[in-house]
Amino acid sequence: MPDKWMIRSNTFGNCNCASNCGCQFQVNSTHGFCQFVEGGHIEEGYFNDTSLTGLNWAFMIIWPGEIAEGGGKEQIVIDERADADQREALRKIVLGETDAPGLNHFAVFNSLCSEVLDPLYLPIECEVDIEARTASLQIPDLVNATGTPIIDGFNGEPFHMALVRSEGSFEFGHAEIGSGTASVTGPVAMELETTYAQFCVLHYDQDGVVR
Repeated sequence: MPDKWMIRSNTFGNCNCASNCGCQFQVNSTHGFCQFVEGGHIEEGYFNDTSLTGLNWAFMIIWPGEIAEGGGKEQIVIDERADADQREALRKIVLGETDAPGLNHFAVFNSLCSEVLDPLYLPIECEVDIEARTASLQIPDLVNATGTPIIDGFNGEPFHMALVRSEGSFEFGHAEIGSGTASVTGPVAMELETTYAQFCVLHYDQDGVVR
């Protein structure tokens, strides 16, 4: 019998692009290659009979060129508080192994990676305020990432920018856009400073994006 699952996750993502991230605007990346870190807190979720509510997750990928060209290296991190069933469920979801190809961004991104490292089970602190466009993603000795609003150069106030995606999106329906800074160590290391960040709810189930 196919797996039945759902997650509704407050999520923060930060990549090395400028605020017109190529993934969202159907253009090439800012620098010709992509580095990306993302994490979320599951406000509500389950995998068959296993609850995922309250758990955190993260993943990071680096691609040597444009994402569509493939060749990425991926590392996922699962909340160390998860028990064995929860760990396996989150592993399947974040690696996109639970549904048809292309139904969500986990599956799309994973399909464009040629190296997928073993999952890590670590403490993850993830706080995301979507409306305020602020976030903190902390994994000891691995990830230190923060998100803030973009500041308007004319008046010094937070600048509001958001994306609304129509039917057919495999990621989100609405995302607030801001600025992110991240330091990631280990085999998928990156240093991002005041680059593209998004703050959104990822609401997925076995059939794709929940509208």
